[in-house]
Amino acid sequence: MARTRFDIGELAPWIEMRYARSGGPGGQNVNKVSTRAELYFDFARADVLSDAQRDRVARRYASRLAEDGRLRIVAQETRSQSANREAAEVRLIELIAAALYVERPRTATRPTRSSQRRRVAEKKQRGETKRLRRTKGEE
Repeated sequence: MARTRFDIGELAPWIEMRYARSGGPGGQNVNKVSTRAELYFDFARADVLSDAQRDRVARRYASRLAEDGRLRIVAQETRSQSANREAAEVRLIELIAAALYVERPRTATRPTRSSQRRRVAEKKQRGETKRLRRTKGEE
């Protein structure tokens, strides 16, 4: 079975980091310091991923792909460049893991006879409770 969890060190050769000024409030820090981190992951060339895994990432995150086909992640939550870089790296690991996770197919089962009886008994009890709450005029 193929791996679904990777370390940032394993993906590092295919990661490019760029920094820019982030928007929003922050005053002089936002206006002068490039704290926004943009991470670009070239998953198409990453040999740690199989062809099937690359296809899953491409399909799942088609709207997140940059013009050149790399996965783009932007982090600008904090005032620190290093914290934003770490946030982008953590998000990359989570996105890759989410894209590669394959749910097991559900095995259809039938309810047991006793569980069916319990369900019907609970429904009858609930109906009886509601019937007893009614006022004389509603019947």
